[in-house]
Amino acid sequence: MAAAAATLSPPDAEKISKLKSSVAGLNQISEDEKSGFINLISRYLSGEAQYVEWSKIQTPTDEVVVPYETLAPTSDDPEEIKKLLDKLVVLKLNGGLGTTMGCTGPKSVIEVRDGLTFLDLIVIQIENLNSKYGCNVPLLLMNSFNTHDDTLKIVEKYSSSNVEIHTFNQSQYPRLVVEDFTPLPSKGQTGKDGWYPPGHGDVFPSLKNSGKLDALLSRGKEYVFVANSDNLGAIVDLKILSHLIKNKNEYCMEVTPKTLADVKGGTLISYEGRVQLLEIAQVADEHVNEFKSIEKFKIFNTNNLWVNLKAIKRLVESDGLKMEIIPNPKEVDGIKVLQLETAAGAAIRFFDNAIGINVPRSRFLPVKATSDLLLVQSDLYTLEDGFIIRNKARTNPANPSIELGPEFKKVGNFLSRLKSIPSIVELDSLKVSGDVWFGVGIVLKGKVSVTAKSGVKLEIPDGAVLENKNINGPEDL
Repeated sequence: MAAAAATLSPPDAEKISKLKSSVAGLNQISEDEKSGFINLISRYLSGEAQYVEWSKIQTPTDEVVVPYETLAPTSDDPEEIKKLLDKLVVLKLNGGLGTTMGCTGPKSVIEVRDGLTFLDLIVIQIENLNSKYGCNVPLLLMNSFNTHDDTLKIVEKYSSSNVEIHTFNQSQYPRLVVEDFTPLPSKGQTGKDGWYPPGHGDVFPSLKNSGKLDALLSRGKEYVFVANSDNLGAIVDLKILSHLIKNKNEYCMEVTPKTLADVKGGTLISYEGRVQLLEIAQVADEHVNEFKSIEKFKIFNTNNLWVNLKAIKRLVESDGLKMEIIPNPKEVDGIKVLQLETAAGAAIRFFDNAIGINVPRSRFLPVKATSDLLLVQSDLYTLEDGFIIRNKARTNPANPSIELGPEFKKVGNFLSRLKSIPSIVELDSLKVSGDVWFGVGIVLKGKVSVTAKSGVKLEIPDGAVLENKNINGPEDL
């Protein structure tokens, strides 16, 4: 990308100098946060060129996006495995609240399976690694100011586990009032609404600013595996770790083949001799359909990232991570505000010898909505040692597509409307809308659609087997 470090026009320079003095008075945040914020706003105003020349985009070769099947098998020697794992740190992005699913606390404490939360499963997985190989893989949780207090209380329950858990906060930036370019908190909005966490691209400076990065390096740690806390497929993979160490790759993004459900996901491209992430926001309107096609861009970013810790230190200290800025306009109490964010995947182009690895779909199992919760709680998966394992009885490699109406959107409503999770091993698609209630022991196969007419409560009886059915009322059962 032609990153022209444009200088600020006089009016913009004036804006920045005013902003600096307002921000200086915000005693809720650190000096690091203040300078990081001003830096981000200056880059935004200078209008650094963020466009991609469509004709220069090349499909990455297998050297750049390595097929998972070609990775060398790892050694069976427990000593060798211990040596590998002792270089690793696992970091989960834990800044999100479960608001979309009607929950008030951190999303990672939603119960996923057998009474266990995302966080329970993550701790069990690392516990098993540590006890099996006698290694010490620490778990880091990057919280936001929204999830910090709750998470501290929650992790107390793991104090007797053999996993060292460290928490740190990502930056807290003031929301910017669009009209006069002042920070919202200096207008008296000092509560949580005045602030925002600037996206997960902030993981790199925050690791450094919190002191965690230097502490990990001093203990001989070399790689961090970063993933969203709601991706149940993001488990430690020795083959990937071993490959990166052997080939001195400073950065690796796990990608997986796109299906029609993933057409908006960012993809990896080769561009001017480097590998980089291409997001839909960077694509000009006339190319959007091509971007969404699964012929030209066959893979998308899972946000499972493996990054060399020394490289993070080098790039943060030299201010070398200038990721694309994502403007996110919001409204708070009728005031239009702007929050600028960055994404961790976009950092790939600044690291040396960066690669993608095209991993199996099983490494991407995010729970973004209750429809995803239905999948992971169903007989499509079982739980073994904290790992969610797919049922071999399902022959179709793709998961069923599930659409639940707004009545099921909140976890509480979802749980009360399903007496038990239906069997879906042989399901292709399910669409539910209206006031629908499911009994116990229901089996769904093929294509099933259940629609309750407005004002009508539709109950699917216990033990019902629905195969390739459209149900619009009790008479169709």
